[in-house]
Amino acid sequence: MTKEEIVNTLYKQTGMKKEETKVLVDGFLTVVAEALKEGKRIDFRGFGHFEVKIRKPRKGRIPGTGKEIDIPERAVPVFQASDLLKEAVDKEYKSNNFTQPE
Repeated sequence: MTKEEIVNTLYKQTGMKKEETKVLVDGFLTVVAEALKEGKRIDFRGFGHFEVKIRKPRKGRIPGTGKEIDIPERAVPVFQASDLLKEAVDKEYKSNNFTQPE
């Protein structure tokens, strides 16, 4: 599902103007991104949470040459689904209403 599809779905569900809905979605994504840049955790009870994890430095290899390289430490945003969301998705999958993305 794309951002545009999310905007269209919310536009139809809320009765807001489409441009207002787009501004709201863009604003929400900006708030989430800014909070993650500050190292904050974002919780959505019953849905999941976003947080920043620190990946330790490690050795890697270039597949084509086999040359060993150093991969530096870095911060990455991650999402962890709540148990409620996991159960809801699994229930929908088991009821055969689940459509696998192509």
